[in-house]
Amino acid sequence: MKIVISNTANIPIYEQIKNQLKAAILAGELEENELLPSLRSLAKDLRISVLTTTRAYSELEKEGFVTNVQGKGCYVMPRGSELIKEQLLREVEKSLSEAIRASRRAGLTYDELKNLLRVLMEGDEV
Repeated sequence: MKIVISNTANIPIYEQIKNQLKAAILAGELEENELLPSLRSLAKDLRISVLTTTRAYSELEKEGFVTNVQGKGCYVMPRGSELIKEQLLREVEKSLSEAIRASRRAGLTYDELKNLLRVLMEGDEV
């Protein structure tokens, strides 16, 4: 995974790192129990302070996305983690709310929308 930071963004660098790692975890790009780059190697690659990477990882741990194993590194939490499930649920709610607004603009009935969701879920064999 490639992390891109911007010095011109109004978002602190640690938060840019945290947000990109969180997005990768939620998208499944980083798999559960996957070892993240060490604090020092990430700091070196991004040419930033180890304190900055430490803060990003600490924030991710507080939010329940990663766990730090002393002496071994930082690992992605299993997708069964309640906090990760909650984040994914919020993402689903947001997407469904947008879909409902679009369906209203299209004039779909509740049953038409429900059938469309059923068809899409049946066709999306994961």
